[in-house]
Amino acid sequence: MSLRGKIFSGALISIAAFSIFLPASIAQHEKREPLTDAQIEEIREAGVWPADRIRLYTKFLDEKAEKIKALAKRGRSVNRTQALDGQLQDFTALMDELGSNLDQYSERKADLRRAMKPLVDSSAKWMGILRALAGEPGFDVSRKEAIESTDDISAEAARIQTEQEAYFETHTDEKGQERAEPK
Repeated sequence: MSLRGKIFSGALISIAAFSIFLPASIAQHEKREPLTDAQIEEIREAGVWPADRIRLYTKFLDEKAEKIKALAKRGRSVNRTQALDGQLQDFTALMDELGSNLDQYSERKADLRRAMKPLVDSSAKWMGILRALAGEPGFDVSRKEAIESTDDISAEAARIQTEQEAYFETHTDEKGQERAEPK
């Protein structure tokens, strides 16, 4: 085999190896986990207790919102922009998880009123933090998605809270139950 053939062959092998490992590397990089292992465990332990899970998600979203607020105060830099983009993506992912839980719990008749009030109040605070954050090209899409998710959760929480108030006004025997059992 000529030198040119060896170089060409080596280049093809390098390109093939690169094309095999690059997608895996990108997939690992793009997959963000918005919760720590300890937080995931807390969510698991809350398991079948809807109000506890809602309280935990509210707490974790409060923590993310405070990180976003703190980062917003820092001077503009590439690192700040990347950190804000990551925190906003995590915030939106948590909102999506909470939304999935709310969808599931809205059909149940467990008394969620105590968990919904802090969620409604917090969602207004989160919206204030997100709207105060001036958009920048590096995180503007993430910011808009976070605002949309917060708006959706806020409306969903208010709706569920209103429905719960009406339901438990007429079903006084079920007030305060932590977990509704199907009847």
